[in-house]
Amino acid sequence: MAIDSSSGLAPAVALFRSLADPARLAILHRLTHGEARVVDLTRELQLAQSTVSKHLSCLRDCHLIDFRVEGRQSFYALARPELPALLRSAEQLLAATGEAVALCPTYGSSTDREEHA
Repeated sequence: MAIDSSSGLAPAVALFRSLADPARLAILHRLTHGEARVVDLTRELQLAQSTVSKHLSCLRDCHLIDFRVEGRQSFYALARPELPALLRSAEQLLAATGEAVALCPTYGSSTDREEHA
């Protein structure tokens, strides 16, 4: 069965792709606890400044985060109040399935598969 591009799934596919990157997901998870500056995110997530900036730009383009300027600093925050609930639902789904997705030969990481072998 072919999936028709008019089926309305494209926006959902784009959303889940935006959440699929570990750095973007970590940034979103951190922002569920409140706003943060790039320097805060680089320190807390132990990511390079260029990496954080690139992913913040992507998340802004997706309208998942927003920022406010205070002096010379930008403070990033979640733009959508639905995001924390979506992330909690994903955590609950993973717990309910015994994190079986991590063992998936297509989408799980090879490290996760080796640990559970």
